[in-house]
Amino acid sequence: MTNSLFKQKLSPIKPGDPIDYKDVELLKKFITDRGKILPRRLTGLTAKQQRDLTTAVKRARIIALLPFVNPEG
Repeated sequence: MTNSLFKQKLSPIKPGDPIDYKDVELLKKFITDRGKILPRRLTGLTAKQQRDLTTAVKRARIIALLPFVNPEG
């Protein structure tokens, strides 16, 4: 079985662009409706971008810019 199950996605964020924890609209694109961070194979981010995204989401949750869990979900 080959890796043809997953199609390579292009990164939605340019490699040089910083991922900031205060940019809530950008972070919401990479979070499910339940508040979980989407995996790299679905987002198309590079490994470094995914690590930076995870750190940014966690920081935004701590200072209450993003919820830890979605109460509607």
